[in-house]
Amino acid sequence: MAYQFDFVDVFKYTDVLARGVGLTVTLIGVGGTIGIAVGIAGAWARGYSGNRALEWLVAGYVEAIRNTPFLVQLFFIFYGLPSLGVRLTEVQAALLAMVVNLGAYATEIIRAGIEAVPRGQREAGASLAMTRMQVFRHVVLRPALQKIWPALSSQLVIVMFGSAVCSQIAAEELTYAANFIQSRNFRAFEVYFVATGLYLVLALLLRQGMRSLGGWLVFGRRA
Repeated sequence: MAYQFDFVDVFKYTDVLARGVGLTVTLIGVGGTIGIAVGIAGAWARGYSGNRALEWLVAGYVEAIRNTPFLVQLFFIFYGLPSLGVRLTEVQAALLAMVVNLGAYATEIIRAGIEAVPRGQREAGASLAMTRMQVFRHVVLRPALQKIWPALSSQLVIVMFGSAVCSQIAAEELTYAANFIQSRNFRAFEVYFVATGLYLVLALLLRQGMRSLGGWLVFGRRA
């Protein structure tokens, strides 16, 4: 017998999908903002602070995160930290895991941008009696971000896709919503087809949002 498609039974759960999309957007919005801030701080510490101990500390963090699976990091935060008395809700654990993960990758991406800034620009800032932090903020950071903004945007999309594994700790994001609906109506093809479409739309919107934000904040285009 030919398979009978039935999307109506999926859209009966529109409220569940909406909550899943809402949490996914919240996770990437909050986690992405904080994660990029962590990346900027890490890039400064590792490539511009001049403090060897701090450089080694940040390098250790970056290597530890980049060489372990995101799922293991998530489980460590959600299941491991309570052993030390740190108890987090599912959403808090998911958010922290995304910040820690994105922060490590953003650190290396932004550091690459910093290294691409001509040394002459840094020396010009120093010749004006600026401190290291002032040179970083006013001379180095924006040109560095301009060079790596597309890569940083792509990494943010990757982290958003990675948020799907947060369903493993019962964070009610989009994949959790899809699993929940499939367990109720057993329409696996239709449910995951819709979820795939929603992830595609979110990814396109995120890329466009980052492009617009970059044009305004990084490249200085106000129009």
